[in-house]
Amino acid sequence: MLRRTGCLFACAALSGSAGCTERSRAEAVPAAPASIERSAEPPAPSSLDAARRLALAPPTGASAVDREIEALSRRLAKAPGGADLWSALGYAWIRKARASGDPSLYRRAHACAEVALAQADGDRASLGLLGLVLLHDRRFAEARDAAERVLSRDEGDALALGTLSDAALELGHFEAAAAAAQRMVDQRPGLPSYARAAQLRWLQGDAPTAMRIMRLAIDAGDPREPEALAWALSQAAAMFWHEGDHEAADRGFERALAAHDEYPPALAGRARVALASGASGRAVELLERAHRRSPEAEIAWLLGDARAAAGDHGGAAQAYASAVDAGRRSDRRTLALYYATKGIERDEALRLAAAERALRGDIYTEDTLAWALYRAGKLHEARAASDRALALGTRDARLLYHAGAIRIALGDVKQGEPLVRAALALNPRFDVTGAAEAEQLLARRKASSGSAR
Repeated sequence: MLRRTGCLFACAALSGSAGCTERSRAEAVPAAPASIERSAEPPAPSSLDAARRLALAPPTGASAVDREIEALSRRLAKAPGGADLWSALGYAWIRKARASGDPSLYRRAHACAEVALAQADGDRASLGLLGLVLLHDRRFAEARDAAERVLSRDEGDALALGTLSDAALELGHFEAAAAAAQRMVDQRPGLPSYARAAQLRWLQGDAPTAMRIMRLAIDAGDPREPEALAWALSQAAAMFWHEGDHEAADRGFERALAAHDEYPPALAGRARVALASGASGRAVELLERAHRRSPEAEIAWLLGDARAAAGDHGGAAQAYASAVDAGRRSDRRTLALYYATKGIERDEALRLAAAERALRGDIYTEDTLAWALYRAGKLHEARAASDRALALGTRDARLLYHAGAIRIALGDVKQGEPLVRAALALNPRFDVTGAAEAEQLLARRKASSGSAR
């Protein structure tokens, strides 16, 4: 695998950034960083008529994509239109959803895909659209299947290769994800393919190479596609965050906000940096802005932590309740991790984590399951899941801390303590609750060792 992902960087570095079309930049970028997820499966329209009505609902706003949606909708309202027009409208709705942070708009893209495929079952553009919607809905196996249907007709379709790579990564098939990303770099070097190569490298623990590839992605960005550029900038900033370079991370998130005003992942990223530096009031302000635009579980959880740090315990309770509500609706992995991190609702945390693990096997799902098992006292099972979470060598302090704490609980202090120390050395404020627990665990170990002597 190291040889193959080494080729990912070599191909990216040698290929340049030409050939990235407007559609591939807009639609082939992964839907979101691993730490900030979209909403769950929307209810499918009950009929094609209902799908058409949903797809043709007027947008709110006056941006370029709003005008594009209005123009396509007028054409389709006057005449039936073919699959190409319906899929074009669906892609526009996806751009609108990403730009606005409103995940409910994916329902309209889903409706467009349904109408388009009813007219032309094997239409490539419509299948590509469906794959993006399925990715957003966390229906990863179905998204993979949709991408493979496209690739059976055109093995070089960049959008389908991106969807295939993303779906395979979420399913825990890292080799397949890397192979698809490599093909994507070969076929169409540009922001979407470079960003995937960078993410895969980072997951393998090679942060310097990942950052160099992400620079290629950013340089290949198009200011006319501000959401895609902001996404890449936020991904790069998150890499600096994980390396403990909070100043560089903050600059990266600031650049993302300059590219796309009020971009929720960048607001949340700057809030993490502020909270880590003790500026809890600033973190609250940033997170309230992010939450208004994107009321997702992880943002609400972070808002609760920020409000608690600022002394607003009533506001923190409201934010945590919002995190639970959002998690129940659409993001059970984040809800399971929230429960396990806070040490509450342990049975429910384990149930949610196990249910999520039944659907996907990426390292963050394995880590969530490991931590839920740890809180439930199932230490040997927790160790096995934690080993799987560390399998790629990812430099994430949360994963390292969890692995270390689980090993110490099992009596394996020789391996456990260095992992906890490594977590704090890498990113001392990786999480409000987790970092404090890690420090307390090491303090107890030190006191215990002193007493023994």
